Amino acid sequence: MPTPSATYRLQLHPGFTFDDGATVSIYLADLGVSHAYASPSFDAVPGSPHGYDVVDPTAVNDELGGEAAHARWVESLTQEGLAWVLDIVPNHLAASRHNRWWWDVLRHGPASRYASVFDIDWLRSDDAPPQIVLPVLGAPLDEVAASGELTLDRSGDEPVLRYHEHAFPVAPGSLDLAEEGLLELLARQHYRLVHWRRANHELNYRRFFDITTLLGVRVEDPQVFELTHHRVLAWLERGELDGIRIDHPDGLRDPVGYLRQIREAAPDAWIIVEKIVEEGEPPRTDWPVDGTVGYEFCNLVLRLFVDPTAEGALAELVREVVGEHEPYVDTLAAAKREAIDTLFGAELSRLVGLAVSAAPDRNAQSVRAALIELLVAFPVYRTYVTPERGEITDTDREIIAVARTAASAQRPDLADELTWLADTLTLSGTDAPELVARFQQLTGPVMAKGAEDTAFYRDLRLLALNEVGGDPGHFGVSVAEFHTANERRQRSRPGTMLTTSTHDTKRSEDVRARLAVLSESAGRWATTVNRWVERNAHHHRDKLPDRHAEYLLYQTMVGAWPLTRERLHAYVTKALREAKRQTSWLDPDEVYESAVHDFVDAVLDDEAFVADLERFVDTIAAPGHLNSLSQTLLRLTSPGVPDTYQGCELWDLSLVDPDNRRPVDFDLRRRLLTQLATDPSPGKILARMDVGLPKLHVVQQALRLRRQHPSAFDHRGSYRSIEVRGERGEHLVAFQRGGDVVVLAPRLVVALGGDFEDWSWGDTSLELPDGRWRDHLTGAQVDGGRIGVANLLARFPVGLLVKEGGA
Repeated sequence: MPTPSATYRLQLHPGFTFDDGATVSIYLADLGVSHAYASPSFDAVPGSPHGYDVVDPTAVNDELGGEAAHARWVESLTQEGLAWVLDIVPNHLAASRHNRWWWDVLRHGPASRYASVFDIDWLRSDDAPPQIVLPVLGAPLDEVAASGELTLDRSGDEPVLRYHEHAFPVAPGSLDLAEEGLLELLARQHYRLVHWRRANHELNYRRFFDITTLLGVRVEDPQVFELTHHRVLAWLERGELDGIRIDHPDGLRDPVGYLRQIREAAPDAWIIVEKIVEEGEPPRTDWPVDGTVGYEFCNLVLRLFVDPTAEGALAELVREVVGEHEPYVDTLAAAKREAIDTLFGAELSRLVGLAVSAAPDRNAQSVRAALIELLVAFPVYRTYVTPERGEITDTDREIIAVARTAASAQRPDLADELTWLADTLTLSGTDAPELVARFQQLTGPVMAKGAEDTAFYRDLRLLALNEVGGDPGHFGVSVAEFHTANERRQRSRPGTMLTTSTHDTKRSEDVRARLAVLSESAGRWATTVNRWVERNAHHHRDKLPDRHAEYLLYQTMVGAWPLTRERLHAYVTKALREAKRQTSWLDPDEVYESAVHDFVDAVLDDEAFVADLERFVDTIAAPGHLNSLSQTLLRLTSPGVPDTYQGCELWDLSLVDPDNRRPVDFDLRRRLLTQLATDPSPGKILARMDVGLPKLHVVQQALRLRRQHPSAFDHRGSYRSIEVRGERGEHLVAFQRGGDVVVLAPRLVVALGGDFEDWSWGDTSLELPDGRWRDHLTGAQVDGGRIGVANLLARFPVGLLVKEGGA
């Protein structure tokens, strides 16, 4: 199975099925990708909009069309010379009555044939069977039972206990207890129904982050691995599937062991993992995979378009508008501490119990405090120490040492406990394999909920930087740093995925590209924001919303305008609750949220404000488009396998999910491809900048070039940076791929002056290798030698040069 040339991500769901995917296969082939990259396609909870809540990893999802439609879809891809890559979910399954394995576990408890599938720490007592805590009730159990909301239903094939939309089986031999009352019957079940608020402190099964309806799966058990993977592995073995994207392997007990199993079972498959690499974290080059899903590239390439000199001005603007600003590292630490306290009490208590069991002489409260400090200080998502095999890398030793040092600086009084924990976690102290494994499974959720789902909504300096795997405290990268990263990737992971938009990104690539312009226009942006704050003061109600929410709203509107009222309201609700400053998912403040939504309506109804907003957006939209064209070309030509998220071949101003799962107008895209085929002249293409025709042109031409000449871009190719000289040298990224392709991508374009046609390159030039070169985007030809950048980019904002007679 060859490594894909390029992928196109399709979000499958009941509204976009396999047959819908089949209808776009011709379009994908015309666009130039080699592989359709599908979201999870196994049986999921009915109505699932994403497929990550799998209920049966052995059956194709009937709501997507089932086996027959799946076969038609794969056949349609094959007919167009395409193949497919599948997103799989090894970490969790849905806790749903539609999950027959889960239902059997609830009915039979540890005696179930499927009990080993799920990561459960059974609650055991003398007067009850082993139980799993199910936090589904809206009130304490005695109140629910007294209200009549909980009932025994004998009308079906088997008796079930019902609570609103929930249903639970009855353990064999316990039904006679119903005569004594529902509470007596419940006491003999293999589950304990409790109020939902008790989940985060009493849960006794592993879950996906803080989502109690997604249960951890024990794929480290060979039988569980076989049970949950035999279908996908059969597809890979038969060549029906070329590759897999592995969702959230960090949740597993032994990610490295799991990846080795997958690679052994599918030695030729393209395998990428959803591994979030933090700033400065060494890549795991020894893993038997082709690479990651590309968040690190997403953040790297965006920073090329962020002016680092604006960091101070944008921080000062936050202080002016909001009244306060703290370093991102402090924002993150506070958010992680809050996540541990409110979301992960059960997981923390389990760690404390394991630690005290391993070292009974240690004080539980001190150990608890030390664990919290270590979790807060942990600089990455997780380490990959395997106590069962005695495996630990120098990278993991260093990560744990860094965390211990930082935690000790915060709490010197806990130095002894922290040293003991660090020694234990690095396998150089107390032998406590369960503590090591469970600690590693918790650091990721704490980081994710602290950073992605809290701190990213609190740090407002430049929202473009607040992206999965990103560090909002790191403003900008130089051209040299970008080249270094590309060169390293070509040497170590040429098959890794490159992405700039995904189903998980907080903002689409085009929103971020536009917001990056604010870093080049910080002064004008500050003046504008202060004017809006003053103009809209009369729209506040009882001093609400607070300035933090107001400033987040302005950046969101500027980045994604035009926005419908419905989309903006949905985003605001999510952003406010994720920030957890005045309201949250656990404790929504309806009064506060209502005031913010009233403010949103008021400013949208304010014609003068909307006109002012649109005037400002007009000043940054054009450079935002140009940023996007460069960013797109870099994604499509840098070392790695570029992915195009559905719809993003045109301008896409989407916000966080579910906004980024809106329907894609493929008919429009087909018509525009026809237009490109009919008249590919640069002038006509640039005249349709409003709909994104230039972006579609760049995508199609670069993808076609990759498919026609793979050796220039795959592991056989090379990467060489090209020096750009002159007064605007830092404003161009130039490199050579495979000897016969040259890429030219402008950056920080506001400083170049006006629109593309008015750019001032001055004496900026580069040395083009000898030979005759043709621009794949315009058809223009030029001879090698030193040549001015203004000449190379006279007809189109970016350049993709191909040596005649070469690639």
